[in-house]
Amino acid sequence: MFASLPLFKEIVSAPFKRSQLGLFHGKMKQYGNNVPHSMHKTRRTWLPNLQNKRFFSDALQQHVKVTVSTRALKTINKYGGIDKYVLNTRPDLLGWEGMRIRIMVREKLQAEKQADAQPTVTQAA
Repeated sequence: MFASLPLFKEIVSAPFKRSQLGLFHGKMKQYGNNVPHSMHKTRRTWLPNLQNKRFFSDALQQHVKVTVSTRALKTINKYGGIDKYVLNTRPDLLGWEGMRIRIMVREKLQAEKQADAQPTVTQAA
């Protein structure tokens, strides 16, 4: 069921590895300081707002379960579905999971296009 994924050199060196496992749309971990009244600064991090969602893919004719940031969710709704989102978004914003879905959708659409392009031979009796 999983399509073969070629190596994407620009994606491998991402600083936030968890962002490769979902559709984060470029959102990363943010860093800063907690600063109380005593001004004793301690490091802390903020993680992106993530949701687990199921999207119906029109090309694959099945539900795709994926971890998605709320920013990516807004963009998916704007495009009108997961298929259009993965096909029209830059690869560096998709990550490994997004590229895997993109390849599956693209292969399915190409297979349907080839099936439509082949002439059908009817038997005349």
